[in-house]
Amino acid sequence: MPSYTAPTKDTQFVLHDVLKISTASTPGYDEMEPAFTAAVLEEAGKIASEVLAPLNPVGDTEGCRMENGVVYTPTGFKDAFQQMQAGGWPGIDMPEEFGGQGMPYVLGTAVGEFFSGANQAFTMYQGLTHGAASAILAHGTEEQKATYLPKMVACDWTGTMNLTEPHCGTDLGLMRTKAEPQDDGSYRVTGQKIFISAGEHDLADNIVHLVLAKIPGGPAGIKGVSLFIVPKVLVNEDGSLGPRNAVSCGKIEEKMGIHGNSTCVMNYDGATGWLLGEEHKGMRAMFTMMNEARIGVGMQGVAQAEIAFQNALAYAKDRLQGRDVTGPKNPDGPADPLIVHPDIRRNLMEQKSFVEGARAFLLWGATLIDASHRGGDKDADGLISLMTPVIKGFLTDKGYEMTVQAQQIYGGHGYIEEWGMSQYTRDARIAMIYEGANGVQALDLVGRKLAQDGGKHVMAFFDMVKTYCKDADETDGMAEFVEPLKRASKDLQAAAMYFMSEGMKNPNAALAGSYDFMHLFGHVCLGMMWARMAEASLAALAAGTDDPAFHGTKLATARFYMARQMPMTATHLARIQSGAEPVMALDAANF
Repeated sequence: MPSYTAPTKDTQFVLHDVLKISTASTPGYDEMEPAFTAAVLEEAGKIASEVLAPLNPVGDTEGCRMENGVVYTPTGFKDAFQQMQAGGWPGIDMPEEFGGQGMPYVLGTAVGEFFSGANQAFTMYQGLTHGAASAILAHGTEEQKATYLPKMVACDWTGTMNLTEPHCGTDLGLMRTKAEPQDDGSYRVTGQKIFISAGEHDLADNIVHLVLAKIPGGPAGIKGVSLFIVPKVLVNEDGSLGPRNAVSCGKIEEKMGIHGNSTCVMNYDGATGWLLGEEHKGMRAMFTMMNEARIGVGMQGVAQAEIAFQNALAYAKDRLQGRDVTGPKNPDGPADPLIVHPDIRRNLMEQKSFVEGARAFLLWGATLIDASHRGGDKDADGLISLMTPVIKGFLTDKGYEMTVQAQQIYGGHGYIEEWGMSQYTRDARIAMIYEGANGVQALDLVGRKLAQDGGKHVMAFFDMVKTYCKDADETDGMAEFVEPLKRASKDLQAAAMYFMSEGMKNPNAALAGSYDFMHLFGHVCLGMMWARMAEASLAALAAGTDDPAFHGTKLATARFYMARQMPMTATHLARIQSGAEPVMALDAANF
């Protein structure tokens, strides 16, 4: 049976040696001393490995079931959910005034990776609630906040987001769900939504659905979309639960992975709802939740790659197969362990270098969110807006790829369910699709984010990398990490210049290269993270660390990423500069 150990040591290294959060100027970071974060992470890791991980195969095997309109979660989920509530984990980074613990988002992200790595399907119930609560916090009235947030922060009530309809996904302007105004200020919401994660279940007393719908007579298309709070059970004026609302689960979707999460078809039959935010400004309010969710989905890519890698590594050390070409390493046994073979090492190093680099990138992104939300830093807000499609798209693409590579280590056993590896691949696959498919993330990056605020934020990123490389060049031993980063950054800038010069003349030239650009950008970001981690490890070794093996391993892994992964930026650039013609050459009829 697969196992999971939370990467607490690596996370501590990123938080304190690389990001140096306890000395950062962001409000609240001064309380994030190493001993404090270590205690939080250790406890979260214990819950992840002892409570959530054993339920991961249970959820995958049992799935959710619906009986007489009631959805039941897998065996053990309810007890585990109550343990999470009792520990206050769902509200770790939510405001104290609503019952949260008020800790920074970066710590919540680190904890979230542990929980998601141990059991992605389970963790989605509280993760979606967190996003819905954030939307209400940002756009709700004081009455709405008082009514819903204390219960949602505690996960006594959970939350969802309802966007997709049977005939429209990304193009939400085509939606048909309508919301008719009532004399008492409420709305009657009617329509059907599909692919609603945690849409119905037995873990909480109420489910607060955030539903996109159109008010009749409003503007056409996406400009006419509004957002509504539509609870499963109506709430009385005193905060107690009243009658059941006219919302129901039509069915549970049968899907490739995340079987432990109830993905539902939701029917709204004149359900009572209340406007969240302004009329016809629903996408603005929903994107508060969507952007947070996209960071969270990027985290899922890292988390699934981590647990897959852990188990593949253990198998490679244990499984005897063949002999080392340079001579037996296990002469008393019938064969050597898999890990002696260069191609197995190559596979494992690709996984390790991705997971650790991606974790650093993810947590750095979380510090930008904290700087924006806690410190009012508009530059940080612009930078994380630029980075969001890269975090979501690149980390989930590569995270899925790493689960496949981990499966490959097992050979035929990786394809057999009893070994558990296929679950990580199946669970990771959805992360490339939901919260905006990765092709849409690439289009958002190139079509919107590059030009946002006159290109200010991408130029700031280029300057950040340039300044870092210049400063790091002065540190002994950093040249081997800085030079590949410089080359990759130049490739990224060349790609951006190509879009600027060709995109206006032929928009397809930019859009045809958008996916490659997202991956090129991702490699530069991970390269920057690996350079920073190498610098931190060199400093630790120079200072006489008591753990030279850890830092020596970091340096070896950084060298691998620079030598074996960073050259991919040149490939992506060449593909971008080939333009739209190779992509658009065929008429549709000729495919």
